Amino acid sequence: MTAHTPPARHRRFLRHSLAAAALLGALGASASFAQQPLKIGFIGTLSGPGGALGQDQYDAFMLALEQKGGKLGGVAVQVIREDDQLKPDVGVQAATKLLKSENVAIITGVTFSNVMMAIHKPITDAGVFFIGSNAGPAPIAGKSCSPFFFSTSWDNDQLHEAGGQLASDLGYKNMYVMAANYQAGRDAVSGFKRDYKGKVIDEAYTQVNQPDYSAEIALLQAAAPDAVYVFYPGGMGINFVKQYRQAGLLGKIPLISAASIDGSTLPALKSLAVGVITSAPYAPDLDNPQNKQFVTAFVKAYKRVPSMYAAQSYDAANLLDSAIAKVKGDISDKEAFRGALKAADFASVRGPFKFASNQFPDAGFYRVDVVAGADGAELKAVSPIDIKTRANFAAQCPMK
Repeated sequence: MTAHTPPARHRRFLRHSLAAAALLGALGASASFAQQPLKIGFIGTLSGPGGALGQDQYDAFMLALEQKGGKLGGVAVQVIREDDQLKPDVGVQAATKLLKSENVAIITGVTFSNVMMAIHKPITDAGVFFIGSNAGPAPIAGKSCSPFFFSTSWDNDQLHEAGGQLASDLGYKNMYVMAANYQAGRDAVSGFKRDYKGKVIDEAYTQVNQPDYSAEIALLQAAAPDAVYVFYPGGMGINFVKQYRQAGLLGKIPLISAASIDGSTLPALKSLAVGVITSAPYAPDLDNPQNKQFVTAFVKAYKRVPSMYAAQSYDAANLLDSAIAKVKGDISDKEAFRGALKAADFASVRGPFKFASNQFPDAGFYRVDVVAGADGAELKAVSPIDIKTRANFAAQCPMK
């Protein structure tokens, strides 16, 4: 049914969920939607250098579901997982399967923006609610927004507007900017430049999943910037930071990143990443009750610290839980269900959370430093980032 077999604990959990749903039907549950589990499709990058990101999304979603006894909003749920392999065409095949063969009611997940751009329209045109928990390409936050799409993460520009603001706040006058050459990478540079008040000496785009950055690192070193800003999620970030350290630059030319060092990549880098400054929508030490219990539960279940990908997907599950409960488990009235989602009546691990008119979050960003810790390194939230300039894609979105 899926491109990858779920871990044993998830298989047992899903079997128990389905058994519980079958028992409800046998007992003669009166509402038809209670007789069968609600099908939710999960699409994410679960293999290759970016696989850790999608795995964090999936694991966190399943953790939330397990905490709720296999139900969201009181309704038994079946999750059907698909690996897009970071390939847009594979993502389209996965979406088609979920829509036409599995008849899912909701789709969630999606790790990379090139896949999101390929599957957003087919899913929303089908009238299926789509809860994105990471990728946020600018077009779908603006002119191509849809009433069927909600995000629990950010639009790509916003993530890097925070990075540009942070670089300005730190007083760096000349920056060298690097990103992978795809939708999110181009959005990253655009967002960074919008809020950065100094001079961008150069901007370099590299291939997606490029393993060797030695030539680019030599060029940036020769440019002698005050600091470097990079966007390299997953395995790309691991390779870049290792090579930046090996070149003797970390500690010499400050490195600021977004979505490059977090709970998904830090275990591979450990002390090699100490000293990197990040702008992030999430940190494991954010001081709110929902986050504290989430981190404790995630570490207990998976023996690793959650990343922002995990946090955003956990929020997606809890958003769905709140909305399904509001419509008493009946999502057939799509306008009512959309209103329930827009209410965002759940406790986010990020703290205060609400939706803008384009159904992307209005939520906080933070300076998060990589510091020495018990396992070599850990992430420490230092201070909120006050983004001064926004692209305001919501103003371009025709929805109200």
